[in-house]
Amino acid sequence: MGPHPAVAAIRLAVRRVLHDVITEFQRNAGHHRPAEAARRPAHAAPYAEAAAAGGPRTALPERPETPLVLVACSGGADSMALASALAFEARKLDVRAGGITVDHNLQPGSGLRAAEVVTRLTAMDLDPVEAVAVHVGREGGPEAAARDARYAALDAAAERHGAAAVLLGHTRDDQAETVLLGLARGSGIRSLSGMAAASGPAGRYRRPFLQLDRQTARKACLVQSIPVWDDPHNIDPAYTRSRLRHEGLPALEKALGKGVVEALARTAQLSRDDADALDTWAAEAELSVRDETGRLECAKLYALPPAVRRRVLRRALVEAGSPPGSLFARHLEEVDRLITGWRGQRAINLPGRVEALRQGGRLVIRQS
Repeated sequence: MGPHPAVAAIRLAVRRVLHDVITEFQRNAGHHRPAEAARRPAHAAPYAEAAAAGGPRTALPERPETPLVLVACSGGADSMALASALAFEARKLDVRAGGITVDHNLQPGSGLRAAEVVTRLTAMDLDPVEAVAVHVGREGGPEAAARDARYAALDAAAERHGAAAVLLGHTRDDQAETVLLGLARGSGIRSLSGMAAASGPAGRYRRPFLQLDRQTARKACLVQSIPVWDDPHNIDPAYTRSRLRHEGLPALEKALGKGVVEALARTAQLSRDDADALDTWAAEAELSVRDETGRLECAKLYALPPAVRRRVLRRALVEAGSPPGSLFARHLEEVDRLITGWRGQRAINLPGRVEALRQGGRLVIRQS
């Protein structure tokens, strides 16, 4: 008899991602392998013969033979299910598997819980396993600050251990919540595209469970007798995502019927495809709307479709020093009016001490 359907589903999702990681790792290793090493069989010892016959052998720079994949684990059902699937699949594939848990220091006893997660991951034969404590600031609100601190810690851990990928336990339900939060912010199609299956530097972060619902992960833990920890913040109405999860989505399902989560997740993928296409168009269009000195020409910008033009403007603002996370739709609308509704406006001040102004039919974007 095979595994429970929930266990089979999470293992299959992880197996697919690991195959991708292995393929990319081998491709990159082939690109960077020294010529001497490339001529050796893969199983040969890492030595090169000296030029002189009978001379000493010189060790080549060591490279890991297999990729290391880390799982980011909070101890909750989603990430524990992910850790168990990674541990199982890694034993069958040419992959080393480890785990990282981040202690945000936001609740009493958080250090003890982090230590418990380390113990459970170690019992799954993951190696390396470590807990990383972080300080959560206040910028952007508690949820954004915790997320920033967590990703900074995961980035550092991935660099420290030389990890090829870090697996995250976001599910289809998380994706639906992210789409609704983006819709509420009114930030455009990119915000509606939710979380990517692969993101971060060189696609470091992988999300195998975006096509699986939260209950599948919880069921997989239950049938495997894997202990899980339910974060009280996830049911605290002080947090926007928590209110959306326990009040907003159930209300939508009551009003619209079942299938809302699946529809929102599908919307995320369609929006991502459209946003990627528009970004590519904007990158190509940017070259055609600059003069010989590199300045943006307002007449040529005006001729572009609004969605493409605003992407060109955003790219230019970021390049000038505006932080991407601080540029909102209202900022782009103000700059866009310098192109489409010119009435002699003064310079517009933007995040990052950047200003945009119109001079002689050109859009000038510079540090103020």
